[in-house]
Amino acid sequence: MPPRPSPYLLIDIGNSRVKFALSTADRLSKRRECLTQGLTTTRIRQTLAGWKFGRVVLCSVVPRATAVCWQHFGDAVTELTHRSPLGFGFRYPKPATVGPDRLADVLAMSVLYAEQGEPGIVMDFGTAVTFNVLSSDRHYLGGVIAPGLQLMTEYLHERTALLPAVRLREPKEAIGRSTESAILSGAAHGYRGMVRGILESLTRELGRDAKPVVVATGGVAPWITAGMREVHVTDPDLTLHGLRLLGNLTA
Repeated sequence: MPPRPSPYLLIDIGNSRVKFALSTADRLSKRRECLTQGLTTTRIRQTLAGWKFGRVVLCSVVPRATAVCWQHFGDAVTELTHRSPLGFGFRYPKPATVGPDRLADVLAMSVLYAEQGEPGIVMDFGTAVTFNVLSSDRHYLGGVIAPGLQLMTEYLHERTALLPAVRLREPKEAIGRSTESAILSGAAHGYRGMVRGILESLTRELGRDAKPVVVATGGVAPWITAGMREVHVTDPDLTLHGLRLLGNLTA
């Protein structure tokens, strides 16, 4: 017998890549991805060849790619926005300006990891790294946006004559013994220092006794947060889980 269609196709459109996942109400299954640049209905059809699904739930930070998805899927699309039933409110002046991927992250964190009423902080390591803060009474407060790690190292290479492009990995020591190892040390130790400093400032503003649940997601999250006691959970599928949960809330 042919496989039964999955209830949801989840689509997370980022600045660099589009992630697709099949999902039931409870869990994710198959995953595929393609480049965001140059996304067309033909590329979507080729990427999803052989998949069967019902509703499409998406979030996007690239309006042109969003339009391509609407063109391809039509009325089957549920798009996550600040007006979606997210299960939390806003203490933020202009909710419409918050990236939908950030809201998907907060939705997933609030349901999966901060369900006891704790405040929460989500870090999403992508082209940019974003920090998003949820209060203990379930309101989105705001956050921080900083350059992503890959963006920073690529910028060093592109804007200087002598600094090479490097493959990100853990340096053997803090004192770089070559140009490449010096860049790696700055990337690893310097970036972790930035992350710790931001987390410390956000936690302080939440209040003296605040003990937020800190969740990390995104491509380099496992590497950057390794050994960081401030981070409680690393979930590479956090954004997709937010879309899955929105599908359940709008079923």
